[in-house]
Amino acid sequence: MKSLLRKLCFPVLSMFESGEGEYDYKPSHRTILIVLGGLCLVIASASLAVTLVTRELAGVIPILLFLLTGLICEIVGLLGTDRAVARIWKRN
Repeated sequence: MKSLLRKLCFPVLSMFESGEGEYDYKPSHRTILIVLGGLCLVIASASLAVTLVTRELAGVIPILLFLLTGLICEIVGLLGTDRAVARIWKRN
């Protein structure tokens, strides 16, 4: 299952997994990345709820920004290699 998801998310993962040389990775970086992604998804959901209630189209911008940020954090945190996690934190 993980290999199938990695194939589906290859365009996102390839941006962070490329490169050579040493990198600085700590397991806490992955944990923080997953938590940050979850928080962004919660904010996107709350923004969606408020946007639906108020019927304001301007609410689409924060929904998209937080949704994309949350999805990228979750993809890299759950499916990415140690290098990808270090690279998203700019620790390479």
